[in-house]
Amino acid sequence: MRKKTKREIFENVTVVDAAAKGKTIGKAPDGRVIFLTNTVPGDVVDVQTTKKRKAYFEGKAIKFHSFSDKRVEPVCLHFGVCGGCKWQDMGYEHQLFYKQKEVENNLRRIGHLDLPELTPILGSKEQYFYRNKMEFSFSDSRWLTLDEIQSDNQIEDKNALGFHIPGMWDKILDIKKCHLQKDPSNAIRLETKKFAVKNGLTFFNPRNQYGMLRTLMIRTSSNGEIMVLVQFFENDKEKRELLLNHLSITFPEITSLLYVINPKQNDTIYDQEIICFAGRDHIFEEMEGLKFKINAKSFYQTNSEQAYELYKITRNFANLKGNELVYDLYTGTGTIAQFVSKKAKKVVGIESVPEAILDAKENALRNEIDNVDFFVGDMKNIFNEQFIAQNGVPDVIITDPPRDGMHKDVVQQILNIAPNKVVYVSCNSATQARDLEMMKDMYVITKVQPVDMFPQTHHVENVVLLEKKV
Repeated sequence: MRKKTKREIFENVTVVDAAAKGKTIGKAPDGRVIFLTNTVPGDVVDVQTTKKRKAYFEGKAIKFHSFSDKRVEPVCLHFGVCGGCKWQDMGYEHQLFYKQKEVENNLRRIGHLDLPELTPILGSKEQYFYRNKMEFSFSDSRWLTLDEIQSDNQIEDKNALGFHIPGMWDKILDIKKCHLQKDPSNAIRLETKKFAVKNGLTFFNPRNQYGMLRTLMIRTSSNGEIMVLVQFFENDKEKRELLLNHLSITFPEITSLLYVINPKQNDTIYDQEIICFAGRDHIFEEMEGLKFKINAKSFYQTNSEQAYELYKITRNFANLKGNELVYDLYTGTGTIAQFVSKKAKKVVGIESVPEAILDAKENALRNEIDNVDFFVGDMKNIFNEQFIAQNGVPDVIITDPPRDGMHKDVVQQILNIAPNKVVYVSCNSATQARDLEMMKDMYVITKVQPVDMFPQTHHVENVVLLEKKV
């Protein structure tokens, strides 16, 4: 039987800094770090520990003696329960400060890298309602508040359409208003729930695997197109069409109305057939006159406006003159590849997801871009000597890997090729720092530009320019 952690209480702890993953830092009386979940740097609090380790504690504030001057009033009524926007109680200028600090700390401490002066982080023009994709889950046993649990009242409505409670796979918080996606996102979600309850459509029970309604995905584009996808666990044609017809009539602005019937244990749609109920099976995003087709399975940066800024920085760092061969690693649907193509002689994109490469090729045809080639394969396997021999030695490599960073074999292959420039776009500066450390003997870092894609959260993107040492 696991030994229970003895909970300790530390009084009058000053919160001194922000840490990774949205946590903050205080110091215990013995000098050990305390990682906190519900404070802002500058707060003075009493802490109850939840975990004790050799080098640190984890805990939460149970009493506030004074509040930080960095605090602001959260705008969302779900703040503190929903785990989506954990930094809503911190002023935006302070969020940017700590994001920039995290990037610099990771590059210096993890990568042991020599850095130029960092360009100030690029903040997001929109601090709310900036996401173009949201996914909500249905549940027949919603998360209950403490007041509801302690109340003697019989709770009739236990259905929810919202977000998972952090760390609880089977508990869904019913969302009244979300501040992450522009209208009509909230209206579509609320109407879907209201109609389903009124007409007896059952909500999913993840523990016992029953119920009709499973998830709702809403995607929007900067030119006003809307995609709605309802995922059903049970195949009830009459009730399914009842709901989808209602959504189609109530929200005629929906461009693409889709559904999935998924009886699997998990709710991922990537191995499922997507069925178009009304409209097209896709929407379009536009950027500098380029059109990108987005279907239900497509990856696209979830902050469209800030993605444009990120891509402009990437293109500026590459500083192409028109005669370069460019490799775009982890190209996704080829957005960056096409975005830089008019400044390059040729761009070669590589991606492991076949559907993404099909989208990339289709988008290139639509945009009348004929100097891009796209290839599908696992990066560490396809990006080899034979591939280089067939496609040419690149002058510039742009790489935008997932959160785990690049496989060491991919880093080694870049070093073998030794292009003049590498532009490394990352959503995780810790793994970026690890990769860059492997490259520091051959390359010097000449530019670093953090970009805030996700206001009210701790997440931050970072773009680094590497130039080969002479």
